[in-house]
Amino acid sequence: MHSNARAHNPHTHETATKTGRAFAIGIALNIVFVVVELVFGLLANSLSLIADATHNFSDVLGLVLAGGASALARRPPSTRFTYGLRGSTILAALGNAMLLLVATGGIAWEAILRFKSPGAVNEWTMIWVAVFGVLVNGGTAWLFMAGRKSDLNIRAAYLHMAADAGVSLGVAVAGIAILFTGWIWLDPAASLLIVTVIFVSTWGLLRDAIKLALHAAPESVDPLDVRRYLAELPGVAEVHDLHIWGMSTTETALTAHLVMPAGHPGDEFLAGVIHQIGDRYRIGHATIQIETGTSAKPCILAPDHVV
Repeated sequence: MHSNARAHNPHTHETATKTGRAFAIGIALNIVFVVVELVFGLLANSLSLIADATHNFSDVLGLVLAGGASALARRPPSTRFTYGLRGSTILAALGNAMLLLVATGGIAWEAILRFKSPGAVNEWTMIWVAVFGVLVNGGTAWLFMAGRKSDLNIRAAYLHMAADAGVSLGVAVAGIAILFTGWIWLDPAASLLIVTVIFVSTWGLLRDAIKLALHAAPESVDPLDVRRYLAELPGVAEVHDLHIWGMSTTETALTAHLVMPAGHPGDEFLAGVIHQIGDRYRIGHATIQIETGTSAKPCILAPDHVV
């Protein structure tokens, strides 16, 4: 016998609407900024502006990817996709991280080449466009600030925009420094700073996205603590076949077999356990199977190494 339950959040629709609006605004703002930054970067002969424009274009693609995944995650399950398309948010976070790492490689290479043959830059253009970037990227990051702690996909968008705001600020500072010192090498140096900031902010995202893609338990859940909680339930003699994984960047699932020699404790007991799992560990989709342990053949899924 088994019981399955899924927690429902009454604010899900409202949150989804706000998230969709944030992605739409963020994409529109960054498309405008990419065009402005690229045009003025070429006019000012500033590699740091051109590099940042290239990176911001990758962020536009990333926002489209993340926003599309969030929309797909809200689609209902089907006969073929029994969990719906929730996992698309994990793929989007992973794709965003990989996209950023590829972009950093291109920026670093161009910066190294520019060190060998630096060209004159228009400092004032470089400064004002970068300041505009601080406003655009900072405002976009603010749109995703509320959801960054509970959704890896939103966190990816937030990190991109927050890092870009910091990078744009660095470009503006480099422009001011060049204006007063004449050190043109500060332009490619700012580009390398862009690479460093992006790489550092992306590494953690890539690591967490890979873990979720491989069905690892989310960082917010301690599997040993969950096992201990289940094992200490009244009447439970053994816990096996315990699996915890992320269905999406916001939803966690659990399956487990509980050996209870006294027999099935009833639906009220299971409902209470599932409710507690949801409250304590934020696991909204739990499936629990009850066994009495009296069969001549033990459960083939009992050993920990069997999946």
